[in-house]
Amino acid sequence: MKIAAAVRDADRQACFAIRRAVFIEEQQIPEAEEWDGHDATCIHFLAVADGAPAGTARLIATGDIAKIGRVAVIKAHRGTGLGRRIMQTVLDHARHAGFGSAQLDAQVTVLGFYESLGFCAHGPEFDDGSGILHRRMTLDLAAVADSRNRAVSGAG
Repeated sequence: MKIAAAVRDADRQACFAIRRAVFIEEQQIPEAEEWDGHDATCIHFLAVADGAPAGTARLIATGDIAKIGRVAVIKAHRGTGLGRRIMQTVLDHARHAGFGSAQLDAQVTVLGFYESLGFCAHGPEFDDGSGILHRRMTLDLAAVADSRNRAVSGAG
């Protein structure tokens, strides 16, 4: 399994194909809601498993905040830990790039997944235009890095 920033056009197109399959076809999100101007300027991440595209996410730089979105795993790879690995890759990238925090708008059905990564939900549920309820979530990247460093060094 490989997860990396999608720098080649073919890799970005694979990210878009995954989003089409998951969000537009499976979840019936209107196509006009899925594609936006951020796709041309953000960093896309592509997960490849068994030689085929299997998952994606994107990172939008908003000042000191890494806005993470469009996290999707194709059906055949759900429940394998791939989503967690994608998120860890994106969060590691954000930390190394110097972002202070990460933010995302999570579908309410997967709040627990993001909470298990350290994200905290804030504010009320809202419809982001897709017809699916979401909540804003944030993560202090410095605090997570510090706790990981203490765990690695054995400090408590």
